[in-house]
Amino acid sequence: MDISFWTEVKSQFLNFLVEIGPNIIYALICLLLGIFVIKISMRILKNILRKSKVELSLTTFIESLSIFLLYGFLFFIIGSILGIKTASFLAIFGAAGIAIGLALQGSLANFAGGVLILVFKPFKVGDLIHVNNNLGFVQKIDILYTRIKTFDGRIITMPNGNVSNSDVDNRTMEHERRIDLKLKFSYEADIDHVREIIINTLYKHPRIIKRIPPDVWLDEIGEYELKVVARCWVESVDYWPVYWEQLEAVKKALDENGIKIPIPKRAIYQEKNVEQINN
Repeated sequence: MDISFWTEVKSQFLNFLVEIGPNIIYALICLLLGIFVIKISMRILKNILRKSKVELSLTTFIESLSIFLLYGFLFFIIGSILGIKTASFLAIFGAAGIAIGLALQGSLANFAGGVLILVFKPFKVGDLIHVNNNLGFVQKIDILYTRIKTFDGRIITMPNGNVSNSDVDNRTMEHERRIDLKLKFSYEADIDHVREIIINTLYKHPRIIKRIPPDVWLDEIGEYELKVVARCWVESVDYWPVYWEQLEAVKKALDENGIKIPIPKRAIYQEKNVEQINN
């Protein structure tokens, strides 16, 4: 092979190094400085998130997103130093964004719902919530899914997209909650006497809030009975145990005083047809 060919190759390579060599050095320096700045920035961000007591799932998401954005910006700067056109970067990121968005449509909806839940906090881990006909204690809140545990020990995992777009009944957000006992009595029952029995029974429970006295009211005059509501207040965490105990205690107190819960009755009249036979 001709010696002049190798001479030309050598000359072209040296010219390339002369032209792009400084840019490579600048790019390496920028890379090292960028990595150092990113590490410092992430350390500061972690300290801020820890002091602000942000949810763990949201903290992880913010850290991951920040790292992605910072390194993306760093590579963008390095590419610019090496002579790569900005339009090429934008085209690559745009195409990647469209492809990821189409492939993960459902997950992105759950992701957005998870961010809303973690930011606005309609509930937190340990709360008793009712959502989408499911009642249970929140076990875990991830960026995509929320997990609750029902009273009968079932674990239900719900997509955050559905949860964030539904009505969430948080039953432990407030520290106090009212118990309503719906009872029925016959028309012959003495309401004042019934009220006295029930209030005395409710007040005896050690876990009711004493500063809010129990009360009993005639709620509705039904077709066959009087409908009465008895109410008392408890701490939210004690709601169900106290509800069942109070219901049982009221039933026993009514039995002891000879007051029975009415059974619907219907009077049936039979009309007799008298056939007159004319002889």
